[in-house]
Parts: sequence; structure tokens; C-alpha cells
Amino acid sequence: MAEDVWILGISMTKFGKHRDKDVIDLASAAAFGALTDAGIGLREVGMLAAGCLTGGSSTFGQQLLKQIGQTGIPVFNVANACATGATALRVAIMAVKAGEADFGLAVGVEYGASQDGEVSFELFARIAEKNHAHSTLNPLAAYSRRFTLDEIMNDVMIAYPNTRPMCSANCDGAAAAIVVSDNKLKTLSLSQRLRAVKISASVLTSDPWQEACQVLPDVNTLTRQAADQAYEQAGVGPDEIDLVELHDCFATAELVHYDNLRLCEPGGAVDLFNSGATWRDGKIPVNVSGGLESKGHPIAATGIANIWEICQHLRGEAGPRQIQGARVGLAHVIGLGSACGVHILKKAYLPCTPRESGTARDVVPASAAS
Repeated sequence: MAEDVWILGISMTKFGKHRDKDVIDLASAAAFGALTDAGIGLREVGMLAAGCLTGGSSTFGQQLLKQIGQTGIPVFNVANACATGATALRVAIMAVKAGEADFGLAVGVEYGASQDGEVSFELFARIAEKNHAHSTLNPLAAYSRRFTLDEIMNDVMIAYPNTRPMCSANCDGAAAAIVVSDNKLKTLSLSQRLRAVKISASVLTSDPWQEACQVLPDVNTLTRQAADQAYEQAGVGPDEIDLVELHDCFATAELVHYDNLRLCEPGGAVDLFNSGATWRDGKIPVNVSGGLESKGHPIAATGIANIWEICQHLRGEAGPRQIQGARVGLAHVIGLGSACGVHILKKAYLPCTPRESGTARDVVPASAAS
């Protein structure tokens, strides 16, 4: 059985318009932030997976290294629509699992233009209302203003029934993560290990063939298959997930993915939302970051940014939006074309070594190490 892989460091920039920076500046800030968070230097990183769709080139990763440090490591440039960031992370995970590197760096970044738009059904408007309310607690969100239901319903219509506040906004931003092998993590400091987040599942799927669906991507089957594989890999069920960051490119998409991610019984998405369960104080908080509708959607960065949000809660570092007691989180992203990335992360600790006996590590429940 391949050894576990952990997220040791993770970072994201504020999403929004960055007119004083270019795409390499943003990616560099995220990469250095992840390295600092991990407590390691660039020379310790054995590979880079870099994703950028509209603002970079086919050698974007190499250009990034020219700015942050040319160490001669292998670079993998990835592009997979909205799942680009999640794909970059998965490439880093696979490299570490294969033993090709002790530490891998994944970066996703986008530098694009904002959208405009308008009006909707009340149910979908209420989903947007929830996400914009959540965003007021997220200082890195592109838009952190709370909207009333009337404001959302009476704004500009973009694609019925989605009004402007119900649509994700293309914007500038970057996110990066450092992944580390289980064996290497054991050699690091106690403070580094205590903040490591276990990657219990990493799944990437593409659009399955179906005779009835050869025109439009089948994002439903795509997501269901990814979710099922992820739950099996992680050894958990949907009822054990403490929070979810899902791909709400539109408010309508969030409702659909409640069902696809098995957060409710088939056909039970409306009842789940109406119960209040997906608010941050509900039983299964969804998009506590504010979601793509308010956090913003710099396409290639989103997959890692969703994982960044989960990590903050599992580390207990999410500030006023912290989901108390969060131990297991799910991050989901969809790239039309089609691709789906699902990652399940766990708050878990490695067993203490003899020299650490008597430290706070000893009071961690045994179940946390499983």
C-alpha cells in the first residue's frame, strides 16, 4: 500500500483585481506563502505542478521558477478547465506517492477579467444569499459584502435563473500547496507535523460515455463517480464530512452538487437546503468561504483555493468562520470539458516519538491517527 501524503503548507492570495501585479507575481506570492507555511525552503521541493489557463503560457511553470528560484526540478504544466488547480495538486500527490520527491509544490493561478450579469428563482437566490453572508467572514474573498434576498433577485440577469450575485466572478488570484510524504513528515519538527493535513482521498474523473449525453458534459455522473471513489479511498461516508467546499460556479450548480456529492438522499437537495443544514451553523456547512459566487473564481487557482479553505478549518485557523471541531472536509471542483476533482482531507497526527513523550501530542485521541 502506498504511503500517506500530507499537505504540509498551503496558501492563497486575496482574490479580486490585482492591477499592480502580473500572473507570475501572483503565483510567486502563493508559492512563497505555501513554503513559509510549510516551514521549508524551495531547494527542498522536488517537483512543481503548475496550472494557469488564460493568463499564462505553455511553459508557465518554468517561468514561475525563474522568478522564485531555478533549482532544476521537473515541472509539469497542467490545464484542465476549472479543475486545473485540483489537477496540479493531484500531480504533486502522485509524484510524492511514487517516491520521486519528498516534497511537491502545486500552484494554480489565473489573471482574467470580471463578469457582469442579472435575476432568479427565490430558491437559488437564497443559496447565493447564504454564500455572500459567509463571505463577510473571509478577508480573502473578492466580494465580502452581504446581499439581501431582494438585491440578489433584482440584480442583472446573466443566465436565467442566475442573476449577477448568483454567478462566480472571474478574477485574479493564486493558490499553492506543499505536499509531503509520510516518511519525510516523520523527520520534521513537531510544530510542522501538528499542522499537517492528511490527504485521505484524491480523485480525478473525466466525462463518462453515455449515449444520451453526447452534446453537453455530464457533470452529474462525473461528480457522483468522483465522490464515490473518494469516499471509498478515504474510508468515510458523506455523513462523516464536517464541511464542504464545492464548485458553485452558479447558485444553481450548488444545489445540483448537494445530490451529486451524496450530501442528501437522491432528489433531496431542496429539502437539505431548506433545512438550513448547509449554512455555517448547520450540520453540513457548504462553502463557508463564501463560495465562488463571492470568493471569486480565478479559474486555475480555484481547485487549490477550495482545499486551502478546508485546511484552515482542520487546523483550527479559520478565525471567525471556523467550523468548531472540524476533522474531515471535502473539496470539489468541476472543469467543463470535462473534469471533476474531489479531495477528502483529515485532521490527523502521526504517532509521537519517544523524545516527544509527555507533550501535547500524547493527549490526541488514538482515532485521530487513523
